[in-house]
Amino acid sequence: MLAVYAAEIDRDDPLSGLRIGERPEPDVPPGWTTVSVKAASLNHHDLWSLRGVGLSGERLPMILGCDAAGVDQEGNEVVVHAVISDDSWRGDESLDPRRSLLSERYQGTLAELVAVPRRNLLPKPPEFSFAEAACLPTAWLTAYRMLYTRAHVVPGMTILVQGATGGVATALTVLASAAGARVWVTGRSAQKRARALELGADQAFEPGARLPERVDAVMETVGQATWAHSLRALKPGGTLVVSGATSGNAPPAELNRVFFLQLSVVGSTMGTRDELERLIRLCVLRHVRPVVQTTLPLAEAAKGFEAMLDGDIVGKIVFTL
Repeated sequence: MLAVYAAEIDRDDPLSGLRIGERPEPDVPPGWTTVSVKAASLNHHDLWSLRGVGLSGERLPMILGCDAAGVDQEGNEVVVHAVISDDSWRGDESLDPRRSLLSERYQGTLAELVAVPRRNLLPKPPEFSFAEAACLPTAWLTAYRMLYTRAHVVPGMTILVQGATGGVATALTVLASAAGARVWVTGRSAQKRARALELGADQAFEPGARLPERVDAVMETVGQATWAHSLRALKPGGTLVVSGATSGNAPPAELNRVFFLQLSVVGSTMGTRDELERLIRLCVLRHVRPVVQTTLPLAEAAKGFEAMLDGDIVGKIVFTL
């Protein structure tokens, strides 16, 4: 079957290990099933895998991809939840110390066929295209959990999103705006800030800019480059939710500010199957759709990886089969 996979790991030149070609169909353990993939979206996780983060050399070759929407063996249109928990685990899958994502321990979704536990399949709503549905399980689920599970955002709050146009940033903007929050974003270019306003942000600022007032919560995926600004943007008692560190993970902690202003700094990773189900319901009820920048055939996936590495994206890149 046609697949996009990591054949080598190179921290400095991740695309050198990317391959597109034929791979064996996946093994199907007891309790698992297969999904014929119709669409799969690209995430920063896939670039990190090519750099060897979360993926070791002995697991190569590894089919990349966490997200997919497709058709199961019974002919049902489904969305794949990417978090694979241990069979014995009960409760929040993201807290299972033995959890993994598709493409870490098990072959991923950038292929014609993917094997997943049956419990990881949710019905795809007919209102969604396969390309739109394929954006939900990683970036959009991450945003949903950051906003509503970890930051407890409610209508009327003001939040700051560090970054304007990536997959998680656009999801945060659209979801928070749809729920009645006031959304501010930062963006490196005027074009990206303008696009964020089109997506529902109330105001857009240059990185590090002084804000009109302090905010209730900050959504942080950038890390070292924006950490100090994120802490200073919070009002006393505010919450900083961290779900990534694309610019580095060793900023000054500024502990004096944290304890004196009684700030909450909380981590957030992916989300549960139940949260994905609620996210899908929210999108259907509020007529919210993921922001898809580009749709490419799987055979041309290298173009999508190059665009993500360059940072030249607004929303999601989706591969179709």
